[in-house]
Amino acid sequence: MKENFDFLMPSVNFFGSGVIAKIGDRAKMVNMSKVLIVTDKFLEKMENGSVEQTLRSLDQAGVDYVIYNGVEPNPKVRNIQEAKQVYLDNDCDGIITIGGGSAHDAGKGTGIILTNGDDITKLAGIETLENALPPLIAVNTTAGTASELTRHCVITNEETHLKFVVVSWRNVPLVSFNDPKLMLGVPPALTAATGMDTFVQAIEPYVSTNRNDITDGQCLQAIKLVEESLREAVSNGENLEARTKMVEAEMLGGMAFNNADLGYVHAMAHQLGGQYDAPHGVCCAILLPIVERFNLVACPDRFADLAVAMGENIDGLSIRAAADKTIDAMQQLNDDVGIPRSIKDLGADPKDFELMAENALKDGNAFSNPRKATKQQIVELFQQAYNAK
Repeated sequence: MKENFDFLMPSVNFFGSGVIAKIGDRAKMVNMSKVLIVTDKFLEKMENGSVEQTLRSLDQAGVDYVIYNGVEPNPKVRNIQEAKQVYLDNDCDGIITIGGGSAHDAGKGTGIILTNGDDITKLAGIETLENALPPLIAVNTTAGTASELTRHCVITNEETHLKFVVVSWRNVPLVSFNDPKLMLGVPPALTAATGMDTFVQAIEPYVSTNRNDITDGQCLQAIKLVEESLREAVSNGENLEARTKMVEAEMLGGMAFNNADLGYVHAMAHQLGGQYDAPHGVCCAILLPIVERFNLVACPDRFADLAVAMGENIDGLSIRAAADKTIDAMQQLNDDVGIPRSIKDLGADPKDFELMAENALKDGNAFSNPRKATKQQIVELFQQAYNAK
C-alpha cells in the first residue's frame, strides 16, 4: 500500500435522476460553443434517449453541436481518426461523449490525437501525454467501465488486434453525468456484462499493490452494492433502485481503480477483447475467479475481507478458507447473471495465448497486480479459462 498518493477524479460529477438536463448550462460554463458529440448509431436513434435529451439541453443553452455516431464496441483507431476529422471540419471546441465505455474511450482518444500527435499507438503507457485535451464532458449510459470518471483510454489497433491503454491525468473528463433513468431497459446481457466489469473494478484495486485506505473503503462499498443489486438489475431492468445502486457501485469502483489501478484480469481481458473483438465485461468476468485464485496466495487476508463484503459467512474459518469462499462467490455471481464459464464462447484459440500473454504483461494494468507472473503462467491462466466448464 502506498503511503503517499494523489487522488484523481472529475472536478464535477452530476448524479441522479434527471441530471442530464443540466448538461447545456455546464457546457457553457466550460466555454464550449460548438461541441463534437461522440456516440453510436443505436443511442442516437433512441426516442427521448440519452442523445436526444443531451441535444435538447444544449439547444436550450445555445450550444451548437455536430454528431459523430460511428463508435464501435472496443473502439478502434479508425473511429478516433474519423471523429477527429469531424471535429476539425466543423471547428469544434469541445467533446461530449454519450454512451458506455466505448463512447468515452473514443472521445478521449479523439482528444488525444487532436493535441498530442496523430498516432495514438505511440502513446500507449502511463503519463505519456504532454498536452491537454480539448474540454471533455462524459454522459454515461451503462453501469460498467466508469470511463466517464477515469484517466484510462482503451483503444484497439484493428491492424494488429492489440488493445492498448493510454493512462494519463489529462484524460479525466472535466464533468461527468450519471443519470440512472438513462439505464432503465438496458438489455439483461449488457447489464450483466457491464455490471461484472463494475464488480471486477472494485475487486482488483482492493488487492492492488497501489491501494490506499481511501480506495479500500470505496471498493468494499462498491462490492456490497453490486451484491445487493446486480442480480435484480439483470432480472428486472426497469427497477430504478437497482439501477441507482449499480451506478453508485460503478462510480465508487471507478474512483478506486482510477487511483489504485487494476491487475492481470484487465491486462488479460484487453488481449481477449483486442484479439477477438469480445465484450470487455464478459472477458473480465470469465477471467476473474481464475486470476484471483492465482493471486490469492499473495494476500489471503485481503481476499478474506472480500468474502465478508460479498455477504459470505466466514465465522470459524481460517483466513485461507475464508479467502477460498471469495473465489467461489465470484463464480456464483457470474453464473447467476448468465456469464459463460469459458473463453471458448468468445472465440478464443489456444494458438494465440503465447502472444496474448506477452502483451498482457506489457499492459499498463499488469504492474499493480499483487502476484507477479511469468509469461508461461499467464498462458496457463488463459488455458484454464479456455478449459473451464
